[in-house]
Amino acid sequence: MRRSALLASFLGAFVAAAAAQARPFDAETFTLANGLQVAVIANHRAPIATQMVWYKAGADDEPRGKTGIAHFLEHLMFRGTKETPPGAFSRIIAANGGRDNAFTTHDYTAFYQNVAADRLEFVMKLEAERMTGLVITDQVVLPERQVIIEERHSRIDNNPAALLDEQMDAALYLNQRYHDPTIGWESEMRGLATADALAFYGNWYAPNNAVLVIDGDVTVAQVKALAEKYYGPIPARPVPARLALDEPPKVAAIRLTMKSNRVADINWNRAYLAPSYQSGETRYAYALQVLAEVLGGGASSRLYRGLVVDQGIAISAGAFYDPQPRGMASFGFDATLRKDVPVADFEAALEKIVKAALADGLTEDEVARAKSRMQTAAIYDQDGVMGPARIIGAALAAGRTLEDVQNWPDRIGAVTVEEVNAAARLVIHDDVAVTAVLLPQPTS
Repeated sequence: MRRSALLASFLGAFVAAAAAQARPFDAETFTLANGLQVAVIANHRAPIATQMVWYKAGADDEPRGKTGIAHFLEHLMFRGTKETPPGAFSRIIAANGGRDNAFTTHDYTAFYQNVAADRLEFVMKLEAERMTGLVITDQVVLPERQVIIEERHSRIDNNPAALLDEQMDAALYLNQRYHDPTIGWESEMRGLATADALAFYGNWYAPNNAVLVIDGDVTVAQVKALAEKYYGPIPARPVPARLALDEPPKVAAIRLTMKSNRVADINWNRAYLAPSYQSGETRYAYALQVLAEVLGGGASSRLYRGLVVDQGIAISAGAFYDPQPRGMASFGFDATLRKDVPVADFEAALEKIVKAALADGLTEDEVARAKSRMQTAAIYDQDGVMGPARIIGAALAAGRTLEDVQNWPDRIGAVTVEEVNAAARLVIHDDVAVTAVLLPQPTS
């Protein structure tokens, strides 16, 4: 056995043993009588705690013509309840030494507070009241609507890379709601009204459609008592069935080219439809994660070594894949080109590397090293308070289980080189890819 293969084997065994000890996150789950799922992650290294409430509703659940309403409601959740005046929620958290925020994706919306452990009961009371007690009128909705429009301008419209990413998603997804941006299309955002927000709130914000995650210096018994006290009295109610739209087969490649005087370098992306944990050929989800690591997961990856180190035609080069969406995911490559490198020359070089991987397959050594790196990263992900809460909350809100999260290192470790090579050949087909190129446009 070569020394590199021996080292990879040793690292794999070491990391698998370490992951087996760290894997459980010291986490437990239970469900209240009203359907609220609760996950508790004990971490006694510091007297702090994080509360996260995840609603299983996001941009994927918006009515047609109302893009952005899920994100808009996220904003409005801070604008007042029966007990908390408009705008006071975050001020109260800050006055108690904590911080809070929220975020919306296509698949879920999450709200969180980071506080001292002895303030956990206080923020649980506040968040539980917000689950059913939202009070909004045109007086607060209309000014907040202008806030989200300005947010779109700053985050998307004034950011060439973000604007092209939005166009790329619209080209990649023909039917699934990932076609539409989470923040919304501005023409539809301008028509969002108080009634739209209240309807989305009434449809989806219910305990039986939510996950509560508590992470920090707590015990399961303590959290269960508090959850029963503050969330338990909230009644369950009917929730609409979530749409599960199929993505039709792609039959053509699409190329997007955009020029901007706000960028100095050429940015290049290519994406392919790919299975996720829950859609498509789901058995390849773990193998695709390993594939992304081998091809573009850092300085030792094939793309970085070939394009950045050996040929010097790119500043950066990598691969991306996230298996978490409820629908189909995307797998792909991205790069920033060196100045004066023709795009065609770069694409020819990248395609040569990728085609060699498809034709010859990856090696046992590459796959073993990639799996070791990924398992090591999983151990570090368990540090802190917010990280584990987000990992577990996102999985549970997307319909997966605590066991899925805990067993992730083992499932990555079980991926074979044959599975990785099969996954690559399943997904990587340039004749149905979406390629997006962002070019500098010098001002005259």
